[in-house]
Amino acid sequence: MSRFDSGPHLQGLLPVQDQEAILVLPVENVSGRSPKSASSVRRSATADRLLSRSQAKDLLLNDRFVLISGCSGGGKSTLLAELHARGYPVVEEPGRRIIADELASSGTALPWVDAPAFLRRAIDVALKDMATAKAHAGWVFFDRGLVDAASALEALTGETVLRPICAARRYHRRVFVTPPWPEIYVTDTERRHGFEAAAAEYHRLVQTFPMLGYDVIDLPKISPSARADFVLTTLGSGGASTA
Repeated sequence: MSRFDSGPHLQGLLPVQDQEAILVLPVENVSGRSPKSASSVRRSATADRLLSRSQAKDLLLNDRFVLISGCSGGGKSTLLAELHARGYPVVEEPGRRIIADELASSGTALPWVDAPAFLRRAIDVALKDMATAKAHAGWVFFDRGLVDAASALEALTGETVLRPICAARRYHRRVFVTPPWPEIYVTDTERRHGFEAAAAEYHRLVQTFPMLGYDVIDLPKISPSARADFVLTTLGSGGASTA
């Protein structure tokens, strides 16, 4: 699988309304689809969704970024391995990369040691992943991402980070989620939480994504190959593989 390095990207993040206001995109066009007419895009200081010109461009580009989220241990990694085998770029889960790095360096930004530090770094990594993925054509599939980390940090600390960070940094409007699947759930050196915690995370996420304008699609409990077929059929022909 593709592996993107992490880096310091949280500095300078501003709420959408604090950045240069140039374009106003109607809510129905958050997915990156073109507005129906020029009159639907207007300069307005009073609009509740203000985006810079570069952010508006990102909305169109990031419509190729497909997020695979949901319950831990529900088969995300095997699905992404199947998509990668078919030639699609795949971005590994930020959390697992961070845990591997922290364990190797005796660091403390671990979910069972310093969860807020871990989640802030996950936001950092997810932002860099999105920037790096712009170099790819067609669909790019993400094993978790920015929304997962920001929603977890907000739930844990009460900090208002979800909307300021995620409103203009978007994935494809359809988010695929793995439902709780106790029959295949296992723990390992990087996944130490139990099934109940994993299921609670799933329920939080399926409530969070619609709040940000995403359509949540539960993945059926079928084989990785059949799941990959399901994802690609649901998405349609908008992004060809690079194989």
